[in-house]
Amino acid sequence: MTSTADRRRAFRKLHEDGCFVLPNPWDIGTTRLLTRAGFAALATTSAGYAFSRGKADGTVARDEMLAHVAELVAATHLPVNADFEAGYAADPAGVAENVRLCVETGVAGLSIEDATGDAAAPLYPLDEAVARVRAARRAVDAAGGDVVLTARAECYLVGRPDIAEVIARLTAYAGAGADCVYAPGLRTREDISAVVAAVAPVPVNLLMPGALGFTVDDVAALGVRRISTGSTLSRVAWGAVRAAAEEMRAGSFAPFAAAMPFAEINGFFRDDADRRAAL
Repeated sequence: MTSTADRRRAFRKLHEDGCFVLPNPWDIGTTRLLTRAGFAALATTSAGYAFSRGKADGTVARDEMLAHVAELVAATHLPVNADFEAGYAADPAGVAENVRLCVETGVAGLSIEDATGDAAAPLYPLDEAVARVRAARRAVDAAGGDVVLTARAECYLVGRPDIAEVIARLTAYAGAGADCVYAPGLRTREDISAVVAAVAPVPVNLLMPGALGFTVDDVAALGVRRISTGSTLSRVAWGAVRAAAEEMRAGSFAPFAAAMPFAEINGFFRDDADRRAAL
């Protein structure tokens, strides 16, 4: 089994040049499937996990999320980045303590958001948001400093699609010690390029929803280092189940033709168990 230190070094190395895809599994099965698919690293998805538990995104408690992160870390030899939402605390001291706990799960990276969850004031004021990033940085450094810290500007996701504010926030987060920055919701080549240029040489993560139509090469050409999928893979699965349910209610079982064969998926997990037992 690859050591935690090895995984952290490998994950940090991935951010040095080029562009890599960081898919987001939401349970042990999808983690093992994506591991065998040949990706270099994986990331958790808070929304994907919440949906699997019959909950809305943002309603999973800290300790449950920590247990989920630890479970996925244990399910793969690859580096895992934790979607750690807003750090499960408002004050910097609380963020630091929770980041410490997240690091103890064995993650190779984690992200902290600047969203408050309050519709009336959806983002932390910039000075508070920066203080939270600095606290997370101190917690990571106290644990050895190898975990990649990503700071997220949630402007687009909370209804404030202002590229100038996004750039101001991400630049400040980079200055506060973030190893990587991330603004979910960027859609245009112009905005993506502007963010990459503003924070350089700090790596940029791009959330890739299905509608953009970009390829990995397109995104790499814009200078992006990391492409994550967020909750999209889980929503692909939910979409397939819903479509099949609608077909069944209409009297058809046609969607079953697209199902992964039982023998294939069962054999995959049997072989995976045998392989893991031999390690």
